[in-house]
Amino acid sequence: MRTIDLSHAQWRKSSYSNSDGGACVEVADAVPSVVPVRDSKAPARGTLVFQAGAWAAFVDAVKRPRP
Repeated sequence: MRTIDLSHAQWRKSSYSNSDGGACVEVADAVPSVVPVRDSKAPARGTLVFQAGAWAAFVDAVKRPRP
């Protein structure tokens, strides 16, 4: 397992998050080959790190129209 330094990461909030304290997910860009994800309301609770391909598949599935 490798250690990833996220101390200087630039986080961006999901466009699906709202300003009323709704489900707020943040991702960090420009981290090679992985996508760090955290809860913007509780960033100290930790970060999940996904392989870039797995994250892309998840985002594609979320965007896919439901029957």
